[in-house]
Amino acid sequence: MVETGWPDEEVIVAARGGDRDSLAVLVAGAHPNVRRFAHSLCASPEDAEDAAQEALIVLYRRIGMLRATGALASWLFRIVRNECLRRVRAPRQLAAEPPGGALELADSAEQEALRRLDTERVAAAISALPADQRRVLVMRDLQGLGGRAVAEALGLSTAAMKSRLHRARAAVRAELADLPGGVR
Repeated sequence: MVETGWPDEEVIVAARGGDRDSLAVLVAGAHPNVRRFAHSLCASPEDAEDAAQEALIVLYRRIGMLRATGALASWLFRIVRNECLRRVRAPRQLAAEPPGGALELADSAEQEALRRLDTERVAAAISALPADQRRVLVMRDLQGLGGRAVAEALGLSTAAMKSRLHRARAAVRAELADLPGGVR
């Protein structure tokens, strides 16, 4: 797997200052991470693409409002999370009955609702983690970074990173244990 990193702090500072080239580099550098996170969190691939795009649009429009350059990832991930949750809560309009009839629609809608509730609960469980555990879990499991890269990025030993990751996974697993077909 190719590891993609966030743009350097100098690029973020220059983009906050209005430099268009730096802003383009920032958006291009953040895109793979934002997209991967959106696909892991949203209920459908279409919602994930829309949520990632919305986060990048907000980044483009409001980069000057970002107070701390180190908060870029959490800011973008919060936008994606909120966008995914908004899409779950938004009422969906059905254009026409599917070929199989109303019974097939009911089964499909029920499954879709359950899947969306599961996604929302996973997002809530991750959001409820302490910040140090959440950062490790997001970087390792959602962004797909290697253990050594996560440890270095957070200034931790590999053992400390593994310990936090284990506690984070255990907490999420415990929170989701009562889901139908529960997490084990």
